[in-house]
Amino acid sequence: MSKENKDKADAAEARSQQTKGFMQQVRVAARRKYTPEEKVRIVLEGFRREVAVNELCRREGIKPGACYSWTKDFMEAGKERLTRDAVRDATRQEIEQIKGLNVLGLASGGGEQGPILAAAGARVTVLDNSPKQLGQDRFVADRDSLSITTVQGDMADLSMFPDGSFGLIVHPVSNTFVQDVIPVWKESFRVLSSGGVLLAGFDNPLVHLFDYELAEKSNVLQVKYKLPYSDLESRTEAEKQYLFAKGEPIEFGHTLEDQIGGQVDVGFILTGLYEDHNPPEDHDLLNKYTDTYIATRSVKP
Repeated sequence: MSKENKDKADAAEARSQQTKGFMQQVRVAARRKYTPEEKVRIVLEGFRREVAVNELCRREGIKPGACYSWTKDFMEAGKERLTRDAVRDATRQEIEQIKGLNVLGLASGGGEQGPILAAAGARVTVLDNSPKQLGQDRFVADRDSLSITTVQGDMADLSMFPDGSFGLIVHPVSNTFVQDVIPVWKESFRVLSSGGVLLAGFDNPLVHLFDYELAEKSNVLQVKYKLPYSDLESRTEAEKQYLFAKGEPIEFGHTLEDQIGGQVDVGFILTGLYEDHNPPEDHDLLNKYTDTYIATRSVKP
């Protein structure tokens, strides 16, 4: 090839590369920017599996890789928000088992556990005694087009549900608001089907032993109360009036005998136990020495 022809070929190649670069810039500039809300909507629709992922991506004008990346980010954010220090991620098989399952969120209002389970394909009922907390679940369900049934009621009285109504009960840290936890376990056992699972979270009883007002002032943990603990019986009259004036809910600290032994006594088989703590930014002094939360997994034979 002559020098003249080579120069022409090089110039043509340069123009071609410039054209390709320009077209790439145009595509990037024209590419739609998705808001976080839009990404969540698309991820939740993918969870429901009403359309194939490829079809969903074509309709929304995104690449499958982007959809999978958003899904991963969504699951990681959910894991961090709900479990903080998870032992491991849920497996695909475990998520598949949730689909179509009747799930009761027991005293779990607040718009957290219920929507996550509904997005995974479960038929979710959330029971709570707080209209405000249930309103959060309805808000999230409406926002994200999820199907969630909300019921206002007492966690120790599930008489509105027939025997064997649910395959899974998710009971987050909330039985600290009932004076007697045994009826909660009895009712949970009754409304679960055979082989059904109870996932329950509760305070480590140790958290109710200490004088936290002193701890805030002096950074010293000093034992002040005995177990089982009760705001009604363990506090002085002045302390109770202070709590009532602030509108604080009445709390109770149950023994491990009632929390774990109580499940076994009503017929559950304990198959798992996990301890957890508050995140470091909460500056929980007791966390320096022990985990402050306990979660159990129990099965109805």
